Amino acid sequence: MIPGQNQSWVSEFILIGFSSDPMTNSILFIVFLLIYLSSVLGNGLIIMLVCLDTELHTPMYFFLSILSLLDMSFVTTTMPQMLVHLLAHSQTISFTGCWLQMFMFGGLGITECTFFVVMAYDRYVAICYPLHYTVILNWGLCIQLAAGSWICGFFSSLLHTFFTMSLPYCGPNRVNHYLCEGPSVRSLACMDTHIIEMVDSVLSVILGVTPISLIVASYIRIAMAILKIKSTEGRYKAFSTCTSHLTVVTFFYVPATYTYLKPNSSYSPEQDKQISLFYSAFTPLLNPVVYSLRNKDIKRAFCKVMGYGRCASGPG
Repeated sequence: MIPGQNQSWVSEFILIGFSSDPMTNSILFIVFLLIYLSSVLGNGLIIMLVCLDTELHTPMYFFLSILSLLDMSFVTTTMPQMLVHLLAHSQTISFTGCWLQMFMFGGLGITECTFFVVMAYDRYVAICYPLHYTVILNWGLCIQLAAGSWICGFFSSLLHTFFTMSLPYCGPNRVNHYLCEGPSVRSLACMDTHIIEMVDSVLSVILGVTPISLIVASYIRIAMAILKIKSTEGRYKAFSTCTSHLTVVTFFYVPATYTYLKPNSSYSPEQDKQISLFYSAFTPLLNPVVYSLRNKDIKRAFCKVMGYGRCASGPG
């Protein structure tokens, strides 16, 4: 059967989620609601500070605001519906709604993968070519890099979603996940999906290994440049500008790589939906914390916007 033929008989899916116990779901609702609100508020605050404070109008903070926008969108793609399903008696999602969620979730996730490469390049230029930083990373290039990441992410997700949702689904329609995630939905198809799984695996390797390789290459060059700095204080200051990026990259890539690059034979729905929480829920929550706790510029901008003069003029 050729993908794309109108053979989809299922009109809706049922997202099983985490538990069928009402008490457990009530507890999970409170926990995930706090995570969602904290993620939106934290990332929204970073976007607001970067927009309002002209001293943060630099490539580094422009990219940080884009990352915050990605995280807000990423968590909003899944969390509101999951919160409703935790309290509602029905956990259904329409076929069209599933298609849209899969497309948005994949698009934002792949965009974030590629955007981490852009942020690594920003650190590479800042440390290896500090005197030419604003010349190399001019605003035109910054916008092109950001737009390119979004285009790459959503085009790749469109291919993945099209091939997955064009499969025939004639029942059952119970998805063992809290969202319409590719492998979980594809396992319900009424045909052999081996070829599509192979194509999906190749795309996953390309979209996963390539960004990681570029990030590693960037940090090898960064490490070489840092080792050439004579003073210990200078080396520490240069390395500290990279720690936030390295931290969020690790939190995002480790669980995402495990989920999408492992062999199909080791696919485990229960394990996958728990691991996916790390990059779909906890990473958007941790990003603003990681980037603000040790960042004097963000602290100063916050104090300035809030009108705390002593704080703004302090060491941060």
